[in-house]
Amino acid sequence: MNLSHEEEENSLSLSKFESMLKTNKVFFFDSEEFEDIILHYMDTGRLNLAKKALKLGLEQHPKSTGLKLVQVEMLVYEDKLDVAEKLLNELYAIEPTNEEIYIQKANIHSKRDEHEKAIGFLKIALKYTDDYADVYSMIGMEYLFMDNLELAKENFIKCLDEDTEDYSALYNVVYCFDFLDQNEEAIVYLTKFIDKNPYSEVAWHQLGRQYYALKNFDKAVWAFEYATLIDEGFLGAYMEKAKSYEKLKKFEEAIDCYKIAIELDDPSSFVLLRMAKCYERLGNIEFALNFYLKTVHEDPLLDKGWIAITDFYIRQKNYQKALYYVNKAIGIDGDNPLYWKRFAAVNSALHFFEEAEYGYRKAFESGDVNLDTFTLWTDVLQFLGEFDNAIEILLEATTLFPEEYEIEYRLAGLYFLSNENSKGNFHLNNGLRLNYKNKTVLKDYFPVVWERTEVQNQIAKFKK
Repeated sequence: MNLSHEEEENSLSLSKFESMLKTNKVFFFDSEEFEDIILHYMDTGRLNLAKKALKLGLEQHPKSTGLKLVQVEMLVYEDKLDVAEKLLNELYAIEPTNEEIYIQKANIHSKRDEHEKAIGFLKIALKYTDDYADVYSMIGMEYLFMDNLELAKENFIKCLDEDTEDYSALYNVVYCFDFLDQNEEAIVYLTKFIDKNPYSEVAWHQLGRQYYALKNFDKAVWAFEYATLIDEGFLGAYMEKAKSYEKLKKFEEAIDCYKIAIELDDPSSFVLLRMAKCYERLGNIEFALNFYLKTVHEDPLLDKGWIAITDFYIRQKNYQKALYYVNKAIGIDGDNPLYWKRFAAVNSALHFFEEAEYGYRKAFESGDVNLDTFTLWTDVLQFLGEFDNAIEILLEATTLFPEEYEIEYRLAGLYFLSNENSKGNFHLNNGLRLNYKNKTVLKDYFPVVWERTEVQNQIAKFKK
């Protein structure tokens, strides 16, 4: 491993410091060496060692502003803000033009959620700093904390004007554009950025994402292509390119991208699942099934995998196999409503209506309160002749869907079948009022009720 000269010196300083701690000898370090040692331990979360180094450093260099500023940083890290502020005020009296003093003051105010004050101090720091990019980035973050996305974006752009290699600032700029729904503006900005930095794979990748968001999938593929040409190991760009190809229904090209993604990294369940769907769209059922099976093998806890393989067999009308896989999924996670809903649908297709009813009930108990869950559940109960239970469930559904014609027509049918005609008329009227055109729901699910003279009279009367 090739270390830079600076990294090599830091490494030697650390070794020397740690050997000193083991032998109890006292070695001399200059103040900058101590600063690097302390910051290294803070960055790696070894606060005890950082404190030891700070104590020794201040003993050897009691007047070092740099070490005292590191001490402030440690105090801020430990939320000892008042002590840190007092020390900063003392340092300010000695060195009023040291930008680090204003940066640390800003950190203190930021920790107190006083972001306007933090920005004020960072703007003073701009007068004294040589590192404009870093300070603009900090100002951008303060504006992000305040949810002022426009000013955050403006400052991250200023940061990038100073340092085009600051990728976290680039991601933050794009985040602001995304949050403000400014995809077109993002494209204009990224295009200009790329004109100046044509080999920035991150910018090309972000440009592709903007085109994807605008559903311009050809342009998205074009941008992702450049990202992968610049960096052949750019996993994210291959994945996004594959998704764009899928949207263009170019499934073979998508599979090729997913294959490269698998070569670059261990196959993830997401990639295997996407490949399975692509093969199925190409009509290659054997390969599709193979990759669906690989998906659930790779990640048995991924519900999308089990759902995909169950749905695959449902599409093949192989309900026995679908039931086998949905039962395996339920064995792994018995509280997943999506599994129970498919369990119910498959049993319904196999005419096992009691099991289907159980499945819809379990889906509901597991948190599924979608309209179709209530309607499918009550359709099964109606088939089983359990009209009272079906009515009770639909009445509960009306509290979630108070203006839903599908519920009203079903309630009308069930009340008529239960010989509660006035309630039947009430709900029939509701259904006609909410959606006259779809009155055939009553005809489809309750043909006997539909033929009744009083029902036809009511419909005719409502039409007039």
